[in-house]
Amino acid sequence: MTFPEPVPGYTHDDPGLPPSPVTPAELEGLLASVLFGLADQEALRLAGDVLSGQIEQVLDVWYGFVGAHPHLVAYFSTPQGEPIGDYLGRVRARFGRWIMDTCRRPYDERWLAYQHEIALRHTEPKKNQTDHADSVPHIPLRHIIAFIYPITATIRPFLAAGGHDAEQVDAMHQAWFKAVTLQVALWSQPYAGKAW
Repeated sequence: MTFPEPVPGYTHDDPGLPPSPVTPAELEGLLASVLFGLADQEALRLAGDVLSGQIEQVLDVWYGFVGAHPHLVAYFSTPQGEPIGDYLGRVRARFGRWIMDTCRRPYDERWLAYQHEIALRHTEPKKNQTDHADSVPHIPLRHIIAFIYPITATIRPFLAAGGHDAEQVDAMHQAWFKAVTLQVALWSQPYAGKAW
């Protein structure tokens, strides 16, 4: 996938991005909780190599899934229920970057800060602001948690398309599953507040 430079609303490298309220020590605890280690880092780097030429196809599957479920596409629609094409397109470009960031970015404080920004963009304080969209005010946490499964299950055929053996594909898939679960745990922070 060729990303336009810059991807609209993609602020991972913005020096003004506020730090995450999640500490590096808390991140280390979460990494341990999902059993994410050095082997997973290596497997994700390999996954990034495999997925880099398939991003549009992955996004087609994911957008097809969202589009087939009115209760999901509603979060990219006007309050009256009309899908907002420009909003969907801008989010799609960032979603593509998210795939590669998941595989290739170091999980450091800058990455942590951008995870918090992603989280806020699903909640009332920031939803719609980045893209100036006239859409519904937030995405309920239940859908973000539930999305772990389709985002994980549908990636495996793309990982298998790289010609690696079954053990390598499984390692990539497990690392992806852990990384997605980790990120959803981080994205839950603004929803949960002190309970997090």
